[in-house]
Amino acid sequence: MWYVPITTGNLLVTKRTLDELKREVQRRADRNLPPVAGIDPADARAVLAGIGGLERDEWAQAWSAAADRHLERAVELEPADPQQGGREYWQAWRLFNFARWPVENTPFKRYTYPRALAAFRNYGRLMDPPLELVRIPFENEVIVGYLRVPRAPRPAPLVLGISGLDSRKEDVMAYGDAYLARGIALFALDLPGTGEAPARLEAKADRLFSAALDHLARRDDVDAGRLVVQGRSWSGYWATKLAHTERSRICGAVMHGGPVHHYFQRDWLLPSLDSPEYLYDYLPAKAALFGAGNADELFELAPRCSLLTLGVLDLPCAPMLLVNGARDSQIPISDLHLLRSRCPSHDAWINPDGGHMGRSTDWPAKRIFDEVLMPWIVRRLNAPA
Repeated sequence: MWYVPITTGNLLVTKRTLDELKREVQRRADRNLPPVAGIDPADARAVLAGIGGLERDEWAQAWSAAADRHLERAVELEPADPQQGGREYWQAWRLFNFARWPVENTPFKRYTYPRALAAFRNYGRLMDPPLELVRIPFENEVIVGYLRVPRAPRPAPLVLGISGLDSRKEDVMAYGDAYLARGIALFALDLPGTGEAPARLEAKADRLFSAALDHLARRDDVDAGRLVVQGRSWSGYWATKLAHTERSRICGAVMHGGPVHHYFQRDWLLPSLDSPEYLYDYLPAKAALFGAGNADELFELAPRCSLLTLGVLDLPCAPMLLVNGARDSQIPISDLHLLRSRCPSHDAWINPDGGHMGRSTDWPAKRIFDEVLMPWIVRRLNAPA
């Protein structure tokens, strides 16, 4: 991964006080909301009770220690009860994953990230069907991805899912059962500039996804001719680009709350850094993605990524589904409207009361997935060529 440190010391960048931050983390754990969705609320309560400040490593070590306890139980339980062992690996991964969240910007967080990977891969080998770790040669490195294919049908239609700014491919694959239950394979990759992705964030980083499409086309267990790209949050950017540059090889693309043009301008980026939807370290996470050392460098680098400025939006485009909330404080809704204005035939769903990715009390993430995203994906995979 590529990381440029932000000069903010080792304190979390947040406008919340310590007590306010603890209450917000617990609230999200209780309601199964990101970025702590899946963490046992009792674990969250115990961890938060032991944290006394806003130092990054204190937070990372506290969540990591709780993860270690689940990891130890997983190893003990797996031989006699693989199912329960798998549940413990899952909890270990969720806690390790939040320990390194939103970006691996301290020595301890960088130590924790491989432990999150190991816990998830142990969970993955106990899945049915098990997780396949895919390695694709790429320039002088390797693309690391996860693939799960339903037992039937074979070859299976496929979704290529890309992680977001602070999520990782493990977050994409963690809910793969919902795809497999519908006879759809799922292939998960990290966003360029994050995780194990072997490419920085730059205009031509989509060559990483083109190499992945080449690999998938050579497999006999998936039908690369029936493939939808699913971008969530920041990776909606790459889903949008691939809808234009790889339109002949995909059935469609989901742009779920992603940036296109307006997001990259200083007049949006600056106020968005105070988004109440983001727990902490939003500036460090954004800056690390762009390879910026401070906010001024971020504002200078970001406009170069605009798909409008790059001319991508002038190309013909595969069918797209555009989804977001009108009140998103992280990604401007104007980017969705821009795409719709360039191609009115795109399908769109906007929650007028929704925040980032369209989420609201009435429309939680699972409902959006079940009622908006998945029906569209299934229709595109089953559409005539």
